[in-house]
Amino acid sequence: MLRAFIALLSGVIFGLGLAISGMMDPTRVRGFLDILGDWDPTLAFVMGGALLVMAAAWFIQRRLHTPVACDSFSLPGTRLIDGQLIGGAALFGIGWGIAGLCPGPAIASLATNFVPAAIFVAAMATGMVVHRLVTPQARA
Repeated sequence: MLRAFIALLSGVIFGLGLAISGMMDPTRVRGFLDILGDWDPTLAFVMGGALLVMAAAWFIQRRLHTPVACDSFSLPGTRLIDGQLIGGAALFGIGWGIAGLCPGPAIASLATNFVPAAIFVAAMATGMVVHRLVTPQARA
């Protein structure tokens, strides 16, 4: 029960942060990505703030023996930069630039701008299913 509450609270805080910061506004995101045109630097401050919060989280995590609501930490390992990582990052960037949304803001936008967000989320889900079907290690 505590774990579900923490997950819900985290999601609400994340969604509020996306809404307050402007990350759910595709126009603002496109303005941030338009570095050779009418550049809007505000999202750089949002990303910088996120880096500070994450740095604090890693600092705290290193001092904990176990998480608050789980038996052990499940942290991803480090990997080499390979073709899949570069390809995935390129697809993410292209999608972000075209739609002005990425996964978190798209899901949060379902509550405020349903039709465009639903189209993006459907395309994202389709891509996830296709990846799972064509990538052997994704099926494991």
